[in-house]
Amino acid sequence: MNTLFSESNYNALYQWSLSNPEAFWDSQAKHFLHWIKPWTEVMHQDANRTHAKWFNGGKINVAYNCIDRHLEEHGDKVAIIWESDDSSETKKVTYKQLHEEVCKFSNVLKNKNVKKGDRVCIYMPLIVETAEAMLACARIGAVHSVVFGGFSAKSLSDRIQDAECKIVITANEGLRGGKIVPIKNIVDQALESCPGVNSVIVVKRTDSKTQMLDSRDVWYHDEITQVSNNCPVEEMHSSDPLFILYTSGSTGKPKGILHGSAGYLLHVCMTYKYVFDHQDDDIYWCTADLGWVTGHSYVLYGPLSNGATTLMFEGVPTYPDASRYWQIIDKYKVNTFYTAPTILRTLTAFGNEPVNKYSLKSLRLLGTVGEPIDVETWNWYFERIGKKRCPIIDTWWQTETGGVLISQLPDEVTDQCGTNAHPFLGIEPSLVDDNENLTTERSGNLVIKQPWPGQMLTIYGDQKRFEETYFTSCDKGGYYYPSDRALIAEDGTVRVTGRADDTLNVSGHLFGATEIESALIQHIDVAEAAVVGFPHPVKGQGIYAFVAMNQNAQSSEDLHNELRQVVRDQISAVAKPDVIHCATELPKTRSGKIMRRILRKIANNDFSDFGDTSTLVNPSIVNDLIESCENNQS
Repeated sequence: MNTLFSESNYNALYQWSLSNPEAFWDSQAKHFLHWIKPWTEVMHQDANRTHAKWFNGGKINVAYNCIDRHLEEHGDKVAIIWESDDSSETKKVTYKQLHEEVCKFSNVLKNKNVKKGDRVCIYMPLIVETAEAMLACARIGAVHSVVFGGFSAKSLSDRIQDAECKIVITANEGLRGGKIVPIKNIVDQALESCPGVNSVIVVKRTDSKTQMLDSRDVWYHDEITQVSNNCPVEEMHSSDPLFILYTSGSTGKPKGILHGSAGYLLHVCMTYKYVFDHQDDDIYWCTADLGWVTGHSYVLYGPLSNGATTLMFEGVPTYPDASRYWQIIDKYKVNTFYTAPTILRTLTAFGNEPVNKYSLKSLRLLGTVGEPIDVETWNWYFERIGKKRCPIIDTWWQTETGGVLISQLPDEVTDQCGTNAHPFLGIEPSLVDDNENLTTERSGNLVIKQPWPGQMLTIYGDQKRFEETYFTSCDKGGYYYPSDRALIAEDGTVRVTGRADDTLNVSGHLFGATEIESALIQHIDVAEAAVVGFPHPVKGQGIYAFVAMNQNAQSSEDLHNELRQVVRDQISAVAKPDVIHCATELPKTRSGKIMRRILRKIANNDFSDFGDTSTLVNPSIVNDLIESCENNQS
């Protein structure tokens, strides 16, 4: 492969990035981004090493870097290819066309009195207007908070209130897998408890009749007829916020991850260029929704900052049949394909016939994201999709990191799953033990020693939680702690092995155990709940919910369905428990702490050794749970 990022030039750049990080990042920022005003200081870190400001004194605009600077040489190049849920409906948007539409959207927001620093909630299906809305916010300096269209009205309301959004951008409906998604109805429900929202802009996705509130709701197609297609960019300080994106953690309340402008854009621009070996004529497809960080970084900002052609697909991989993805790859001659192991596991269940109808000969590079990939799925991906010739880039990163931190190199063609990956430029991984002490062992809790430009700024409105959640107290302090365990080899390559906290990774979506438990105990028949993960053949990790019933309550299929509906209504359909195990009580220590290690073993059908149970208030509950285990696997 003729790659930009071979092992030899990677090693040289990597050593430079660690030995002299300020000189390294100074050079990269000058090379990759367009600046309105240069910076006076590359990076400043506070005394606690928990807050780093990048490119102080510099001014920039993210939308300009993603659109305007490409217009002179590449204005007629396709920026976005959009494929509808219905394959007969497609769009190709050039950089010139994108510039015009984003300017109009920016002026619509200005007419609604949206100013620099205001928060804008975007709750949309995966359509071109969603990307335009995000870029319009970036153009005028507003902070967008995109909420995935699969979240419930309650989850949407919580996020709108936490971010203090004054306006919501939505669509009347969405299309997904041949079904109508009532997007606007969900927004209406959410806004019943959001008095701070004064305007709703509605994109017309379908022709269905839509209820509009005269004092609040406007049609986007009407608004754009009243504005100019020219809008100057807002000058943004390097560390001014670009977006808030909510993610779950081990505690109940979702965290509003706040990312800045210059540092974030530099990181996603560089990682897209190097990790995916971007070539000017590539057709690139990341299957993520814009409601997740992968969509932000590697559907929108990373590709467009490089002047790439990025593909967006509204539908699902199994509609109208399981060949849809492969049909799209051949239709548009996709070169780079980036998806989640959950999607691949879903498609392997349909066998090879859906794949065999298509050549897939345009593919050059494959990637995975969101969760660890198992050997069987990796082999199918390598052999059936990549035809044993395409490298597979297995990436590790988080909403909080902004972009890829660990991945294989694009010239590493291997026929084996699970090979260790390289830290990206400027990323210095290390390990700590459970007491947060640096360790020389090869296995432990992962930490990142040095800050990097794409690192989150803070948790919106909660700096204390930010510091307590993401930084260790070991050594000099200030090491970023992602709550993942890892193996680090002698050559410095890394393999991330799983979570170190109570966060569940379901189909690449993170949910806090406490978040789901809090929803379950809202049911009148539930006294307590404890949620753990277990291996799932498609999702990677499934959700196993133990619930202690109130007196006189009985386990039943109806109750199980009601509990799943509660979680769906409170959080999302993706968070519904796969298994609900009803019990009279949960295993607790005398101090009142639920012994989760016992529940994890039961959920994994491992009844061999429960260790010391003498500290339990009622040790016999363990046998009771084991005896009832088979009956509750519904």
